Amino acid sequence: MAKPVEVDERWLSRIAEQVNGLEYGEVNIVVHDGRIVQIERKERKRYDDIVARAAKPKQQEAN
Repeated sequence: MAKPVEVDERWLSRIAEQVNGLEYGEVNIVVHDGRIVQIERKERKRYDDIVARAAKPKQQEAN
């Protein structure tokens, strides 16, 4: 049977640090033998100017 995961205030604080300010992405928590050993953060950036340029020709066609 799996061991219960040990989570103390220090790990909760570390997890919160990684999640705060994350607009698009994911946070993975790695557990070995019932203990958190690693936090991985993958962040994505989305740029609205690319979407605006793609929509601009459509707007001109409508006029």
